[in-house]
Amino acid sequence: MLKLKQLLLLIALLSGSIFLNAQEKITLDEAIEIALSESNTIKIADMTIEKTGYAKKGAYSALYPNISATGNYQRTLKKQVMVMDMGMGEPLEIEVGTDNNVSAGITAAMPLVNAQLWQSLKLSALDVELAIEQARSSKISLVSQVKQSFYAVLLAKEAYNVYKEVYDNAQKNFEDTEKKYKVGKASEFEYLRAKVNVNNAEPEVFNAENSVVLAIWQLKAIMGIDLNTNIDIEGRLADYEDEVLSSMLVSDSISFENNTNLLQLKLQDEMLSRTIKMSKFQYIPTLSAQFAYNYNAMGNTFDMNWNPYSVVALSLNIPIFDGFSKRNNIRQYKKTQDILRLNIEDTERNLNIALENYKNQMNTSVKRYTAAEATLEMAQKSYDISEKMYELGKATLVELNDAQLALTQAQLTMSQAIYQFMINKASIDELMGVEYVTENKENNDDNQ
Repeated sequence: MLKLKQLLLLIALLSGSIFLNAQEKITLDEAIEIALSESNTIKIADMTIEKTGYAKKGAYSALYPNISATGNYQRTLKKQVMVMDMGMGEPLEIEVGTDNNVSAGITAAMPLVNAQLWQSLKLSALDVELAIEQARSSKISLVSQVKQSFYAVLLAKEAYNVYKEVYDNAQKNFEDTEKKYKVGKASEFEYLRAKVNVNNAEPEVFNAENSVVLAIWQLKAIMGIDLNTNIDIEGRLADYEDEVLSSMLVSDSISFENNTNLLQLKLQDEMLSRTIKMSKFQYIPTLSAQFAYNYNAMGNTFDMNWNPYSVVALSLNIPIFDGFSKRNNIRQYKKTQDILRLNIEDTERNLNIALENYKNQMNTSVKRYTAAEATLEMAQKSYDISEKMYELGKATLVELNDAQLALTQAQLTMSQAIYQFMINKASIDELMGVEYVTENKENNDDNQ
């Protein structure tokens, strides 16, 4: 059922002319699936992997023979003249060469011993690994952004519901106060105050409604779909209450071994090590083999005889002196590697600082939620009592407004606490390099 719904949703998004009706909503998992298939960020990352794969194959082509065919035709316009003094008077002049000279053949060459080339092949393999890790980083970051935007929509909708409830209560109180005012049971001050409460609550509802629209637009932009596509989301922040109360992630068992930034830096460090080794191998002699098979034909007419000839050769290149170019390049790479390793240490420190910050914020969110949960129940009872007392004339409108304000603050605090907890949880998942597992991948793993 979930796969069918995702398929229909994806078809609707891609068609452009088909829009979801107001009742159809997408879940968080569906939003992530669409983002992973439609986001340009992921498409670019996949293309980068494909590009580096071609580069790796191109590097391996250096191990194979380089074969080429050649052909040449030369027409002699003026033949060379050789002068020979035979000691018998005037020198003898002889024209040398033929009018037509044709040659054709095949040449092949390949390296036999080239340590630098072999290291460059290993470096190309690391390029592919780095591109794959960068693509994984893009996916992890995108999933985190989708989650945070999804939670932002939920928070905006919760705030809208709260302010809408405040407006409805203010409207109801105004209607009751207006009836009392007309029969002389309420003062003009209470009447005006009730009307002001309605007027004050109305803009808050409009602002909250606009916030919902903007939050959904932000989610659609991150998902990589048309902003005019009509979508809504399914769920409430209350669905994540169990995660807030359990807060299993706030522990000391968090590891950065899969953190994508660290992995990329370590791959770059390994690439520099390979580059240094490759530079050192430039001091090693290289040996290559060549083979040529050619045909030559010469004559004053095109009725010529073709004469073949072939050669096999070995070429040995021994480096002796290059003005210390290799040594200076090696020193440069080593300093770059030292700088990189210092950056790795700084990155690890910053990750630990960020983790502690997220954990503290999550713990604070848990405490805020617990306090707001207890306060909400009391605030709701207080408002209900104040509303009944106001209807009976035993409480003032100011007291009712105070009860409404306390209730509103408790409701918003609970929603914000859940939102902040889930935002920080998504950030911790990104720090840990937690990958999003699709339903298809889970099924394949189960089958294996």
